[in-house]
Amino acid sequence: MKDNLKRNSLILAGGSIYRVLETDNEKYFCIDCLRLTMPKWIDISPDRDDLCTEEELLKRANRKTCSLELLDPKSQKEAHRRYNIICGIIPFISDDHMRTKAIKAVAEKNNLSKRTVSNYLCTYLAYQNVGALAPQKSHLETSLTQDQKNIRWALNKFYYTRRKNTLMNAYIMMLKTKYTDSLGNLYSEYPSIHQFRYFYRKTRSLQKEYISRDGIKNYEMNSRPLLGDGVQQFAPEIGTGMLDATICDIYLCDDSRSLVGRPILITCVDAFSSLLCGYALLWEGGMYSIRELLLNCATNKVEWCKKFGILIEQEDWNCQEIPRTLVTDMGAEFTSYNMEQITELGCRVINLPPFRAELKGPVEQIFNFLQELFKPHLKGKGVIDTDFKKRGVRDYRKDANLTMDQFEEILLRCIIYYNTKRIIQNFPYSEEMLDHGITPHANDIWNYCKAQKESNLIKVSQKDLILTLLPRTAARFTRWGLKANNLRYKAEGFTEDFLKQERCVVAYDPDDVSHVWLIKDGTYIQFDLIEARFEGKKLEDAQCIKERQKQLTQQHKKENMQARIDLIQHIEAISAQTDYGKDIDIKNVRITKQSHKSKRRHNLTLELTTSKDNRREDN
Repeated sequence: MKDNLKRNSLILAGGSIYRVLETDNEKYFCIDCLRLTMPKWIDISPDRDDLCTEEELLKRANRKTCSLELLDPKSQKEAHRRYNIICGIIPFISDDHMRTKAIKAVAEKNNLSKRTVSNYLCTYLAYQNVGALAPQKSHLETSLTQDQKNIRWALNKFYYTRRKNTLMNAYIMMLKTKYTDSLGNLYSEYPSIHQFRYFYRKTRSLQKEYISRDGIKNYEMNSRPLLGDGVQQFAPEIGTGMLDATICDIYLCDDSRSLVGRPILITCVDAFSSLLCGYALLWEGGMYSIRELLLNCATNKVEWCKKFGILIEQEDWNCQEIPRTLVTDMGAEFTSYNMEQITELGCRVINLPPFRAELKGPVEQIFNFLQELFKPHLKGKGVIDTDFKKRGVRDYRKDANLTMDQFEEILLRCIIYYNTKRIIQNFPYSEEMLDHGITPHANDIWNYCKAQKESNLIKVSQKDLILTLLPRTAARFTRWGLKANNLRYKAEGFTEDFLKQERCVVAYDPDDVSHVWLIKDGTYIQFDLIEARFEGKKLEDAQCIKERQKQLTQQHKKENMQARIDLIQHIEAISAQTDYGKDIDIKNVRITKQSHKSKRRHNLTLELTTSKDNRREDN
């Protein structure tokens, strides 16, 4: 058996595993591979069954592998660094004096403790593989002590919550819950605050901390890693419009110097070129803001600017179409039925998830850019500063000085500057664009892309756009006309429909009930109001009139029923006076009727003569 024991043989003895490093007759220079103590000479006589394999050693030592090739680059680098530290000691391992002296010298040279150098040496000798020197990943879940489990529980219970407790408060709550007796007295032994903080730092997950303490919405908006390619995911070319709205940081008044409020600005920005395709400045949001915005997108901007006394060239703002793709957030006005109807013109609507501002960066940035252009020059004229709503701050409403028309002219000039003179720093220029000398301005990029190929834009008339965005409701054909919103409408050529009394869908204008439009096979057919008293009125006013009429009718309903009852009583009283015992003589009906007619005429003549005589006496 002794002849079979060679160097690097593994032996099971005394409940441990030994590796033979050197042999000398009947003695073996071995190292304990499990305890990792310094090697020593021992005298053993193992049986053949006491031999051990490398796989069994790894299993007993709770190691997955020692192969250097299977380690990551960082672990490989660290393993080689540690081997370079101990490689000079290996020739002296069998000489205790020289080994101790070498360990001390190496420890001083590398600024390490002798214990650390000894651990490196014993680990390498036990496994005879440089890969064994790589740092071992800790298996925290399987080796936690009871105190560590309590600390983990306290962190999850008291620290990683929306209450945002400090580490000290979480530590005290842990002591109160886990380390006090029934009377509330603290046990003699308990973890220190330093142990608590150490465990927190070792197991800290920033993502878990951000989400648990600030919420998933805040994490998605302010802390989440931004690894996407931004707007280029949606916009490989022009024609992807990004929509958003904000309340302007300025108070406006009317011509009589009465405060009106803060206007709402809604914009559509092309994602590829960052050109502002259109805007709407108004006092309310909802369906009106979407309609005004898209109408502005489809408007000739040269003519539009002339209304405000601003002269521009066509290439300065060459946008008279609406983008084929519209990217919005989950705002109420962007998720309404009116917004979905725009797809009938061939548009595609993309609703982004909440708090993903980086996916529509151009439209998010434009609000700050535009307001930074005019705010410094309008201070004291209703502009809101950063101290808005703080205690003791001046009421900015009292500074309101501009009307809506004046502010829109200022805003329009800021938009023209944004489109024509703003420098786009990080635009993804192609080689062809550089060859053509395209300037880093939004309008120049837009014009170049629009001229190169068929752009992703839709030409639409204002009438079709308005009709498409009108709200819709169910209606029904009846003999009395087309009934929609409880009003009656008519049109030529629909006799059969009025007789069939079928249901349909119509578009209507809430601001004028004079017309509705029947939607049939993708076309809009106009119907005119029958009830002229509602001509030109708003739907709300017409419904109000009908409601007041209904209430008036209801108020007199009891009086009407009482009058019917009184009428019946009078009829019954009169009819009770007739003689039901005598039969009616039906002979000579014509003679009897002629007699009564003559008698009634004679009575009428007497009444007229008496009336004339009375007037003569009065004269």
